[in-house]
Amino acid sequence: RGIDMFTTLTALVVMQAAVAQAPTAQPAAQAGPPRCNTEEYASFDFWLGEWDVFPNGSETKVADSRIERLHNGCAVQENWMPLSGASGGSFNAYDPVTERWHQLWIGSSPGRVEFEGGPVEGGMVMTGYWRGVNGPGTMGLVRMTYTLGEDGSVRQHGEVSTDHGKTWSNSFDFIYRKKVRDSE
Repeated sequence: RGIDMFTTLTALVVMQAAVAQAPTAQPAAQAGPPRCNTEEYASFDFWLGEWDVFPNGSETKVADSRIERLHNGCAVQENWMPLSGASGGSFNAYDPVTERWHQLWIGSSPGRVEFEGGPVEGGMVMTGYWRGVNGPGTMGLVRMTYTLGEDGSVRQHGEVSTDHGKTWSNSFDFIYRKKVRDSE
């Protein structure tokens, strides 16, 4: 019996060692977060790129701008880099619950502006109330219309209303032209 017990214990130790060294089953690979690759998320893609920015009708460059998709395609970020004046940027995202686009603009001066909108006739229209848009102590409803030009440029036309959208006046009008690289 002593030998049988010894043999049994030895066999158990060998089996435990074999089990401990055996490769363990790996859990199924975790799927990443869902991509934001539907048509709705792509409706602002025409604005993506590296841009030289000009006032509409002028050849005097006023800014550089970089617009890129981030976070699994779920966000569009603008980095506005003027040649003079206040810099800033916007973070844009489509909300599938409200079926609307949202933009948060933050500039290098205090404050932020929130816009909401969506695609209109191949472009994008966003509106939001902007404190101080016409100077200190003023509040205006700003409507920005982004449209793709036949030449690949993008026009960003800003209008402001001080009567809650009954009447509109021009506030800014920019043309974004794709940067030309030296190698092109």
